[in-house]
Amino acid sequence: MEAAWATSAAIIITVTVAVIWAWRILNRLWLRPKRLERLLREQGLKGNPYRVLVGDLKDIAKIQKEARSKPMNLSDDIVPCVYSHVQQSVKKYGKNSIMWFGPIPRVTLTDPELIKEVFNKIYDFPKPDINPLVKLLAIGLANHEGEKWRKHRRIINPAFNLEKLKIMLPVFFNSCNDLISKWEGMLSLDGSCEMDVWPFLQNLTSDAISRTAFGSSYEEGRRIFELQKEQASLIIKVVVKSFIPGWRFLPTTTHRRVKQIHRVIKASLTDMINKREKAIKAGEASKNDLLGILLESNHKEIQEQGSDKNVGMNIEDVIEECKLFYFAGQETTSVLLVWTMVLLSRYPDWQARARDEVLQVFGNKKPDFDGLSHLKIVTMVLYEVLRLYPPVLAIPRTIQKDMKLGNLALPAGVQFSLPIVLLHHDCELWGDDAKEFNPERFSEGVLKATNGRVSFFPFGWGPRTCIGQNFSMLQAKMALSLILQHFSFELSPAYAHAPVQMITLQPRYGAHIILRKVEI
Repeated sequence: MEAAWATSAAIIITVTVAVIWAWRILNRLWLRPKRLERLLREQGLKGNPYRVLVGDLKDIAKIQKEARSKPMNLSDDIVPCVYSHVQQSVKKYGKNSIMWFGPIPRVTLTDPELIKEVFNKIYDFPKPDINPLVKLLAIGLANHEGEKWRKHRRIINPAFNLEKLKIMLPVFFNSCNDLISKWEGMLSLDGSCEMDVWPFLQNLTSDAISRTAFGSSYEEGRRIFELQKEQASLIIKVVVKSFIPGWRFLPTTTHRRVKQIHRVIKASLTDMINKREKAIKAGEASKNDLLGILLESNHKEIQEQGSDKNVGMNIEDVIEECKLFYFAGQETTSVLLVWTMVLLSRYPDWQARARDEVLQVFGNKKPDFDGLSHLKIVTMVLYEVLRLYPPVLAIPRTIQKDMKLGNLALPAGVQFSLPIVLLHHDCELWGDDAKEFNPERFSEGVLKATNGRVSFFPFGWGPRTCIGQNFSMLQAKMALSLILQHFSFELSPAYAHAPVQMITLQPRYGAHIILRKVEI
C-alpha cells in the first residue's frame, strides 16, 4: 500500500513539474510575446509578426550576411553595411519600429526627445540583463544599476578627474612615442612605408591602458588583454544562439574555452590586487595608476562609511572594474584612432589643417596637457570621426514595469535600442551632408552642432555618460598629435573599406596606409 502511495505521489509530482515547465515555456515563447505584440501595435508601433522562438533573428542574420558579402565603395555612408537590418526595419515600418530578438521585442527609438527621456530616467529605463557568457568578458560600472551603480561611480570618479589624467599624460606620451619610433624604423630610404596601421594602433592603446591601469605590472596587463580579445571573439559566436533555451549550459568547446579564459584572467587580477592591498596596508605610497587610485578611493569610502559589508567594493567588484576599463578603454581609443587615420588619409586638406594646428601649438616639442586641451581642429576632426564611425552602434535599454514614454504607454518586458549610428547619419538631424566627412560642423562645439538635441552620443549621454570619455579623448589627441608631427599619410591601393561590428566598429581587412616622413 505504501509503495503504491509513493508511486502515485511520484507520478503526481512529476506531472506537476512537467506541467509547470510546459506552462513556463509556452508563456515565454508564445503567450507573453503575443501579448506584448498586441500592446505595442495598439500604440501604433509596427514590425514583423512574432515568430516563435527565433523572432527576426534568422532574417537579421540573412540581411547582415548579404550586406557583408557586397563590396563597399569608399564611402562614409556605412549604415547599409553595418546596420542594414535596423535600417530596413525603419524604412519599412517607421522610425519607431519593432524587431524581435527571439521572444523579446525591441523598439528602435530615433526621436531625440524620447532618447533624451530614456537617458535621463536611468532608474526607469535600465540596461537589460546581459548573457551570462558576456558577463565573463566584463561587467562593472557600465552594467550596474541603482545603488550599486551610484556607489561604484562615486568610488571610480577620482581615477578619471583631470588632475589624475594630467599625471597619466607622460605614460600616454611614452606609449605613443614608442609607436612613432617603430614606424620611423620601418621607413625605406625615400622616407616612406606601406603598412597596416590597425594592429599597431591596437598595440599602442593596449600598451597605454596597461601602463595607466596597472603601472609596473603592465606586462601582466597586456597578457590579460590578449586573453580578453580571444574571449570577445568567442563570445560573438555564441551570443547569436543565446535565445535557444538551455544553449548556454551545453559544454561546447567554445563555452569551455570562454570559461577557462575567465578563470585565468580572474586569477591574474586577483594576484595583482592582493599585492597592491598588502602594499597599501604596509604603508607604501599609492601609485598613480588606475588600479592604485581605485583601491585608494575604495579604502577611503570604507573608512568614511563604516565596515558594513555593503560599503565599498569587494575584490570581485574591483576585478570586474579592472576588466571593464581595460577592455573598453583599449577598444574605444584604438577604433577612434584607426578611423581617424583612414578619414584623414582620404581628406588631405583636413589632415594638413590638423597638422598645421599641431605644429603651431607644439612645433616639434612634446605635446602637453594645456596644448592638447586647446586643439580646436583636432577636436573637430575626432568628433566628426565619432559621428560617422561610432565605436558602438547602439545602446540597449529595457522596461521592467509598465512605463510611459512620451505618448507611448509601454509594457514591462520590452527593450529599446538607441541606434547611435542611425542618428549620427540622419539627414533630418545633420543636414544634406550628414553622410559626408565635414568636421566644420563642430567648429562651435557639440551643443551648436546638434542644436541642443540628443543626436550625438558616441559615449552615451546624461547621468551615465561614459566615465572614460576624457581619458579616451586625451589619449587620442596625444597619439594623433605625435603622428601628425612626424608623418603624412594616405590610403594604400591595398586598402579595402569594410567596417564591421566586432563588439566595436572595426576595419575588417585592416587599414593599409602609406606613411611619409614629415620634415619640420
